[in-house]
Amino acid sequence: MLQTLLPITGPVMVCILVGFVWKKIQVPYDTDMVTRLVMCVGAPCLVVSAMTGAAVSRAVIEEMFWVTLVMIVATLLLAAVVIALSRQSLRAYLGPLVFPNAGNMGLPVCLFAFGEQGLVLAIAVFMMLSLVHFTLGIALVSGRSVLQEMVRNPIIYSIAAALIMIYGELSLPRWLQNTVSLLGDMTIPLMLITLGVSLANMRVAQLGKSATFALLRLAIGVGVGWGVAAGFGLTGVARGVVILQSAMPVAVFNYLFAVRYGREPQVVAGMVVISTLLSFVLLPALLVYIV
Repeated sequence: MLQTLLPITGPVMVCILVGFVWKKIQVPYDTDMVTRLVMCVGAPCLVVSAMTGAAVSRAVIEEMFWVTLVMIVATLLLAAVVIALSRQSLRAYLGPLVFPNAGNMGLPVCLFAFGEQGLVLAIAVFMMLSLVHFTLGIALVSGRSVLQEMVRNPIIYSIAAALIMIYGELSLPRWLQNTVSLLGDMTIPLMLITLGVSLANMRVAQLGKSATFALLRLAIGVGVGWGVAAGFGLTGVARGVVILQSAMPVAVFNYLFAVRYGREPQVVAGMVVISTLLSFVLLPALLVYIV
């Protein structure tokens, strides 16, 4: 299992380290420019590339829609209660607690655990999570209405375009698909390097808060995933995929939104890193029970 997790989390940590060292040696880094570049160009291209690059049928998308929606609602309610009891900011911490890293970490883990069938189901869950994350999720952190975010956010248009292509059985010309893929590939490294830059500014006092909420993300994720799978009577691969995707660490996009809208980005950065590291312990134990 370590041999599978290390190739996934190792590059993540190296990219974060690059940003951390970059800041520590006091080389200029324009966080605002990088964030805008990722939000307006990289992320929309990544969404189109990821959603259209794999064969996901309409039947699978529709089957997993309600399961994922219930998973999101249950996680949101539990997270809101926890945040209210701890008297922290809902806008800062609700997104990181609700939306897991179901893409660049969840997909390969599900592929390892369940093969191609698991990957297809995991992509369907990822697509639904992305749709809600880039609408309701951004509205929560920004303080604007969902409609405002849908109109303003290029990522929403990229999701709509990808769904039209999937349902219409359309495909991009090869040169355009390669271009979209190339631009999308810059997104994750740039986000992770920016994450490292933010961590270099983190104060020790914030580390405890990051660790606490990182643990809560994993605990809530595992509990909700298990409960939703049982509630829908899921078995086999579908059950395992739902639990794994729900149990993933904090999504890196939560940090990007925290930077963009000024919602305690340093604490959110710590949540991303700590929850990812804790996955080394959690995922092998979890797979013993679900595979």
